[in-house]
Amino acid sequence: MFTLDQVVPWGRSFDEYLRMFALTEPDLGSRILGCGDGPASFNAEATRLGARVISCDPIYRWTTAEIQERIAATHDAVLDQTRRNVEDFVWGATIRSVEELGRVRMAAMQIFLDDYEAGRVAGRYVDAELPTLPFADGAFDLALCSHFLFLYTTQLGEAFTGRRSSKCAGWPPRSASSLCSPWAGARHRMSTAS
Repeated sequence: MFTLDQVVPWGRSFDEYLRMFALTEPDLGSRILGCGDGPASFNAEATRLGARVISCDPIYRWTTAEIQERIAATHDAVLDQTRRNVEDFVWGATIRSVEELGRVRMAAMQIFLDDYEAGRVAGRYVDAELPTLPFADGAFDLALCSHFLFLYTTQLGEAFTGRRSSKCAGWPPRSASSLCSPWAGARHRMSTAS
């Protein structure tokens, strides 16, 4: 079984977010909150396309160099865990092997690192953590939360992940099949009604 003793930086690409959350053009035109985005390239790439995205994660209290150092320190361990559990992943046309997974993730994280300082200054990367976020009600139309909900239940406790998912991430995910997929994620259409 794939397990991690602690939360590690492992960023996904814009294309992975599009597939994982089945994002549409209207979705990309909405105000998007990324919960627990870490070093994903979604914010950087979506912003370049004109989207309005704010990502929140406690990793954003670190400097670019500190995040880069943490990525380097954990990269091999994550890929080793993936190799040992390769049969538990759904491999396909977009990512066909553990080695390709490593390349895709490193490319996404580099895009994030290149954008990080400018994004912090612009307020797109906010040092905040679930379940309590520093945003006003109605500030976002769509909240996204990647694998964080599923991967770290043990480390954070089920009370935390259950409370968080009901407040931000929109449990359950769009389809039950997404729970068994490497693209598993949760999205929640935020209501602006009182």
